[in-house]
Amino acid sequence: MAQLLNYIVWNPDTQAFGLWGLSIRWYSLCWLIGLLLAYFIVQRLYKEQKVKDEYFDPLFVYCFVGILVGARLGHCLFYQPEHFLSSWQHVVEMFLPIKYLSDGSWKFVGYEGLASHGGTLGLMIALYCYYRKTRMNLWQVLDDIAIATPITACFIRLGNLMNSEIIGKPTDVPWAFIFERVDQLPRHPGQLYEALAYAVFFVVGWWLYRKQPQRVGTGFFFGLCLTLIFSFRFLIEYTKDIQVDFESGMWLNMGQILSLPFIVAGIYCMKRKKSAR
Repeated sequence: MAQLLNYIVWNPDTQAFGLWGLSIRWYSLCWLIGLLLAYFIVQRLYKEQKVKDEYFDPLFVYCFVGILVGARLGHCLFYQPEHFLSSWQHVVEMFLPIKYLSDGSWKFVGYEGLASHGGTLGLMIALYCYYRKTRMNLWQVLDDIAIATPITACFIRLGNLMNSEIIGKPTDVPWAFIFERVDQLPRHPGQLYEALAYAVFFVVGWWLYRKQPQRVGTGFFFGLCLTLIFSFRFLIEYTKDIQVDFESGMWLNMGQILSLPFIVAGIYCMKRKKSAR
């Protein structure tokens, strides 16, 4: 027992509060806070850049749908394809927040499983669709979203922490967490590492924007965001436990493999011939 006092024992209730008979979970709440913060940040950027007001609200809809659909499909297809492609019921579960029971009935469970790589890819596709509709400078749109993205990523990882998911490997560092819903082993709080890093990346990106706002529209901030987030994601995977069984024994896990294309794309965007809007 004395040894346990050296670590942080972690087992919060996944429900933040109840509302009209519905259970509002911390994970959903963190997603909502992260998206709302990004909403207000990009709204401010659009106003500073004198973008027409009617171009802003559609952007939020495109981003919300793109991130949610991409993150959900990314988890299902990257990490559990053998499950979600095994029957029509599981295919339905990919798109609807329900789970079929053994007796054929179903229950509402929310979206259990969202992948950041899929969310990023979904966001990029959504932004391209938004660009095709508005004919705004695509690089300006990507840069503005990239400035706000790290703060959303920060709150999503805090949501993972509240769910005691995406846990780290066993360790004896004094700041280790004991995730009681998992086991009694002290582990790296990988979710917290990422949340803190993304908060720092947001501050860095915002500071650079205030210093050099003329870089918006060149792709620099978009490239910086991809490079910082996915380089850190690649490295932090070494402290995380495997998420699915097939990763056991792999030299690079799925998270690292999926991070590499985003890192390459980020470096390219930062170094491409820059032409501001």
